[in-house]
Amino acid sequence: MEFKTNVMRILDKQKISYNHYSYIDKPTTNGEEVAAVLGQNPNQVFKTLVTVSKTKQHYVFMLPVNKELDLKKAAASVGEKAVDMLKMKELLPLTGYVHGGCSPIGMKKFFKTVIDTSAQNFPTIIYSAGKIGYQVETSLTDLQKIIPFSLSDISTN
Repeated sequence: MEFKTNVMRILDKQKISYNHYSYIDKPTTNGEEVAAVLGQNPNQVFKTLVTVSKTKQHYVFMLPVNKELDLKKAAASVGEKAVDMLKMKELLPLTGYVHGGCSPIGMKKFFKTVIDTSAQNFPTIIYSAGKIGYQVETSLTDLQKIIPFSLSDISTN
């Protein structure tokens, strides 16, 4: 039987079609390497980042692996004065995911999610399936059926 992550099981349960990719046998250290190993456009492969505001609210941001999160734009997109990246040691207890395997789907709790507007340039985007070495590809329309999100320009140029 083929390996399924919790994210894939959630997509299956919601009857959402998706493509899945595995690079478990190929060592990678960052998202751009993942895109290269998968033979995919790095602008279409998205990373999932978790932040915390001064008011202790947590936010999820998704952006292409070859871009950086602009913290000022990100904060503005969620109505905060500032957000900071969540400390790595806090990620697993908060989300249930480890660094490098964080997916917007299936977190322990839902957090306000913002996706970079560049996602609209593609019929589908590729993102973590919730485990290092696994990615899923869905349309934004299908992703919206699982998690509510907004679109905003949140990456550096």
